[in-house]
Amino acid sequence: MPKFLQRRWHGYHTVWAFLLLLVLIIVVSVYNWVLGVASLFLAGTLCFTMLQAELSFRRNLVDYINGLSFRIKRVEGEAVSMLPLGIILYSEDRAVEWHNRNAGQIFSRKSLVGEGMQELMPEVMASLQNLPSKREPVKEGVLKEHRHELTVDDRYYEVVVIPSERLLYLFDITELVVLRERYEEEKLAIGIVMMDNLDEAAQGMDDQQRTSLIAKVASEITEWSKQFEVYLRRLSSERYLMLLNHRSLQALEESRFVVLDEVREMTADLKVPMTLSIGLAYGSESASELGALAQSSLDMALGRGGDQAAVKAGQRLSFYGGKSNAAEKRTRVRARVIAHALRDLMQESDRVLIMGHRIPDIDAVGAAIGLLKAAQMYNVEASIVMETPNPSITRMMEEIRKDEPLYKTFITTEQALQVMTEHTLLIVVDTHKASMTMEPRLVQYASRIVVVDHHRRGEEFINDAVLVYLEPYASSTCELVTELLQYIHDKIKLSPLEATMLLAGITVDTKHFALHTGSRTFEAAGFLRRVGADTILIQRMLKEDLQEYISKAEIIKHARMVYDQIALVVTQSGMKIPQLLIAQTADTLLGMTNVVASFVISERPDGLIGISARSLGRMNVQVVMEKLGGGGHLSNAAVQLEGTTKEAEARLLAVLAEIEAKEGLFE
Repeated sequence: MPKFLQRRWHGYHTVWAFLLLLVLIIVVSVYNWVLGVASLFLAGTLCFTMLQAELSFRRNLVDYINGLSFRIKRVEGEAVSMLPLGIILYSEDRAVEWHNRNAGQIFSRKSLVGEGMQELMPEVMASLQNLPSKREPVKEGVLKEHRHELTVDDRYYEVVVIPSERLLYLFDITELVVLRERYEEEKLAIGIVMMDNLDEAAQGMDDQQRTSLIAKVASEITEWSKQFEVYLRRLSSERYLMLLNHRSLQALEESRFVVLDEVREMTADLKVPMTLSIGLAYGSESASELGALAQSSLDMALGRGGDQAAVKAGQRLSFYGGKSNAAEKRTRVRARVIAHALRDLMQESDRVLIMGHRIPDIDAVGAAIGLLKAAQMYNVEASIVMETPNPSITRMMEEIRKDEPLYKTFITTEQALQVMTEHTLLIVVDTHKASMTMEPRLVQYASRIVVVDHHRRGEEFINDAVLVYLEPYASSTCELVTELLQYIHDKIKLSPLEATMLLAGITVDTKHFALHTGSRTFEAAGFLRRVGADTILIQRMLKEDLQEYISKAEIIKHARMVYDQIALVVTQSGMKIPQLLIAQTADTLLGMTNVVASFVISERPDGLIGISARSLGRMNVQVVMEKLGGGGHLSNAAVQLEGTTKEAEARLLAVLAEIEAKEGLFE
C-alpha cells in the first residue's frame, strides 16, 4: 500500500491515541480498579473494531485498484485503436507488425500486418532507406523523427517516422493542404503589357489609322485577359497593368502567352508587325516589390528584343515567345541621347578602360577601338583591356600592331587593375554579363560602368551600370558604336584603320551583310566607308586557312538532319576542336540547302563540350541554348557543358523535343 495512505489520520496517529488511552486507563486503575477494568474492556473493543475496519478498507482499496487497472487496460487498446490518426509498427525488414484500426481505414484494408513498406507506401520508402532500422538509442545529432507527405486516395497525410522505435504516425492534413494550395493559387501577381514597337508599326499612319490600330490590338489584349481571368487596366496608349492570381499565371504559362502570336499575326499585313512585351512578377508578399519586379521583368523582355514575356517567380526567371527578330528602331534619338551622356561621363573621368568579353572577337575589338577614339577626341586617357589574342583575331591584331600608337593602348588585365581609380570609367562592350568579361574583378572594383551591347538581355546583368546602351535589333556592337561616334563629337575623325576595324566587326557579325541587317546597318557601313574603311583589308583579315577548311569538311561529313530542317553534327569521341572552328562549322552548315538551323557538338581542347547553334531566324536558338545553361542571340548562340559528346547530344535532343511539343521549333 502507498505510504501516503498509511500516514493518513487513522493510521499511525490512531496508534498513538490508543497508547495515550492505555496510559490513562492505567492511571484510573490505580485509583479504582473496577473502573479501570471496564475502561480497558471498552478500549480493547474499540481497538478491535477499528482494526477490522482498517483491514476491510485495505481489502476494498486493493480490489478497487485492481478493477480500475483492468478497466484501463481494457479501454487502452480500444482507445489507441480508435484514435483519429494512423499508427504502424514495422519490423527490421520493413514489414508491418501491428497497426491500429485507423491505419487500416486509411489504406482501405482490414489488416496490413505482414505487408512490406515498399508496397504500402513507396513514396516514404526512399526516405526510410537512410533511417536506422535496428532498435537502438538515437545518438545526439541524429534526427529523432523524419517527416514526409503522403497521398492516399486523394487524401493527404503527414507521416512521422520514429526510427528508434520503428514507429509511424499518419496525420490527416487534407484540409491544411487544401488551404495551402488555395492560398498559393490566390497569391497576387502583377504584370505590365506593352506594345513595344508602336511607333515603328504606326510609321506613316494618320491619327485615325493609328487609333484604329491601337483599338484593334487593345481589343485582342482585352479578350485574352478575360479568357484567363486577368484584371487589365490601361495606363497609356501602349501600356497596360495586369492584376492576377497564381492560378491564372500558371494558365498563362501553360498557354505559352498565346496573345504574343495572335497580335503579331493579326498585324502581319503592316510593314512592321505589331509586337507585345510582357513583364510579370510573383512570389513577393509586398505589392510595391511585385510592381518593381514586374517592371524589371518587362525591361528584361525588351532587352531581349521584345515580342516575348518574362516571368519572375521567386528565384525563377522564365521567358516565353521571342520567335521574331527585334524590330529595328527607325529613330536615332536614343543614340544621340546616349552619345551625349557618354561624352559627359568621359569628360568627368581621369581615365577610360574599355573591355570586351573573354576570347574576344572582331566585333568586340572593333567596338573597343571606336570608343577609344571617342575618348581621345576629348583628350581623356583611354586603354583597351586585352589578354593574349585568340586565333579569331590574329590577323586583326597583326594589322593593329603596325599602328604603334594604337597598339600601345592595349593593356593587360593586371595593368588595368593597377591603374584603376575611383574616377575611372569602365566601358564593357559586346557583353552585359560580368562573368563573361575579360576580367570580372574590374567590374567589381569600378565605381562607374557603361554597357554597350547588342545581345539579347539574359538573367545575369551588370545592374549597377550608370549607362546602358543595349539594342538587340542592332547587327553588332560596332554598328552601335559607329552611330554613337556620329553624335559624340561634331568633327569626329577616324583613321582608315580605325574605320576598317569597325566595319570588320559589322561584316563578321552580319555574315557579310546577309543576316541581322537593317537600314541603320547599311547607314553605319556607308559612314565608315566614307571615312576610309578598307574593304580589301577586311577581306584579307577574314580569309580562311586551307587546313581549317579541310578540318571543317571533315566535321561536316558527320552531319545528319533532324526535324527535317535542322543540321546536327556530333564529332567522334576524343576529337578535340577549338571553339572557333566549331562556330565556323555551324555557320557553314547554315548555307546548305533546306537547313534553317544548325548545331555542332564537339569536345574542346580544355575538356569541355562545346555546342554552337546557328539559325536563319525561323528558329530561336538562343532559347535552346539557355535551357542548356548557355545563351546568345536569336540566330547565334552557344553553350559549354561538362561530360561527353553523347551526353550533350542527348540533352540537346531532349530540349528540342520539349520545345517542339510545347510550342513548335519553327515559326
